[in-house]
Amino acid sequence: MANAQIAVIGGSGLYQIEGLSDVEEVKINTPFGEPSDSIIIGTLSGVRVAFLPRHGRGHRISPSELPARANIFALKSLGVERIISVSAVGSLREEIAPLHLVIPDQLIDRTRGRVSTFFGGGIVVHVGFADPFCPVLSRILYEAAQGTGATTHFGGTYVVIEGPQFSTKAESRLYRSWGADIIGMTALPEAKLAREAEICYATLALVTDYDVWHATEQTVSVELVVTNLLKNVQVAKEIIKKAVTMIPAGRDCPCAVALKDAIITGSEYIPEKVKQDLSLLVGKYLS
Repeated sequence: MANAQIAVIGGSGLYQIEGLSDVEEVKINTPFGEPSDSIIIGTLSGVRVAFLPRHGRGHRISPSELPARANIFALKSLGVERIISVSAVGSLREEIAPLHLVIPDQLIDRTRGRVSTFFGGGIVVHVGFADPFCPVLSRILYEAAQGTGATTHFGGTYVVIEGPQFSTKAESRLYRSWGADIIGMTALPEAKLAREAEICYATLALVTDYDVWHATEQTVSVELVVTNLLKNVQVAKEIIKKAVTMIPAGRDCPCAVALKDAIITGSEYIPEKVKQDLSLLVGKYLS
């Protein structure tokens, strides 16, 4: 099977990057079903990179329906060690304006009903998640964003809502009072699953609107989100092209060994089918 150590999860247009060569399309099945779409693998700036359209081509999968476990597991099976997530978000801060970029360092989970772990069914695992984004990969994204002309904010709290509806004004004001900086629907459970898969995960957040809290700016709408997202896609492509060349070969961040002391269940108590299904994730720790 083809492989790649770096993956990009985002809109379908992101894998139509100028200079992408040796392109192949890979269809993968996992113990958690099929991913959102086939995975495109190509060479970008001399680096093999996997591209996965989060919502499927044609944007046909709602945030609540995303097969996040299948997506992350499929990328892991390709040898992916780092994921760059590209997400459209709303701003909860005056100083973070539409068309700005944010590299967040914290998350608040306001989702409901999304399965956010690979584990259970006879195996209990508690990974650390105090710092939900890989600090090394986040720094690389920030440095790659310098020189693009886009205002980029390093750090910030991303509140993830269930959707698919946008927030009420009361909710938007509440999240601001919590200290949240941006709001979106897709960083979770991706970030949690990436940590369980020992994959470094960082988000390049593209600000499209001021959500609904702002008194004078246009309220969030699909039309506004799409218009500003399209303006930001070219910048995102430039950042990705540069970032993949800056990523070092080895990893010395905690993400790479997240499961080392996290598996609570003794190997002899874990059902054999669970061991088989999750061998890609836990096999090296159970042998």
